[in-house]
Amino acid sequence: MAEKPKSSSSLIRRSSWLARYLAEAPSRWLGRRSSVGQDLAGGADGLQYLRGLVRGNRVNRKASFEDANADQPPVLLIHGFLGTRGSMYLLERRMVEDGFVVVSFNLGTLNVRDIRRSSFLIHRKIERILAQTPSQRIDIIGHSMGGLIGLYYVKKLGGHARVRKLIMMGTPIRGTWTALMGVMTLGLWSTSSWQLLPRSRFLDELAQGPLPPGVEVHTIAAARDWVVPLATTRLTGASATTVPLGHSSLVVSEEVYRRVVHTLRPPHGTYPDEDPAATD
Repeated sequence: MAEKPKSSSSLIRRSSWLARYLAEAPSRWLGRRSSVGQDLAGGADGLQYLRGLVRGNRVNRKASFEDANADQPPVLLIHGFLGTRGSMYLLERRMVEDGFVVVSFNLGTLNVRDIRRSSFLIHRKIERILAQTPSQRIDIIGHSMGGLIGLYYVKKLGGHARVRKLIMMGTPIRGTWTALMGVMTLGLWSTSSWQLLPRSRFLDELAQGPLPPGVEVHTIAAARDWVVPLATTRLTGASATTVPLGHSSLVVSEEVYRRVVHTLRPPHGTYPDEDPAATD
């Protein structure tokens, strides 16, 4: 007779656990953090990215450099391989609405030239920008290959004297095999396709030497990025952040945008998953 209350109590506990499990199932399977939810969000972000991409390089906005200062320098956006200024349009619009002084750069209809050449063009662009602003430094946000353009400028073209913060989003610092698609389709015209392959001469050159002092370098990588896998985005000496999203979401997602703002205008404290000393 003494066992009955115990069995009854155990049954109630199991029933309660089952009820909670079923109640939480929709958010677990379809919620924002679930695999399905992340895939759905990634699909929507991909469509948003494509809408911006087809805008091309027609971004009619003039920055007012008088508003820039040492604490809030101008921000230069650099798009990635086969991208356009329009692919960064949503990010640019959000930043402008939040009071940032933002500029982007037309790297051509198809950004397939040598990354070194693109970095030199960025160097000239930055010199023109800083000649019009009280600030003597600039922040750079580069998506995918755009991050390599910014990193080469900082490490190899003296950009460490001009750049305050460099944020690389989904950047293949160690190369990506998806660049083979560019090699197969544009290899004769696209130097950068070959440069994006793992262990390319360009990437080996870029990896030589530490990050120069005086520049904050940050990487934001997407855990569900099939274009630039997470492991290829790591850079010794850079602060690393990972988000549960995909490649195109990095310039579309509101969550990523908040992290970008946090990096450019840091409050006290850091994100719990941010590692200021991320290494290999």
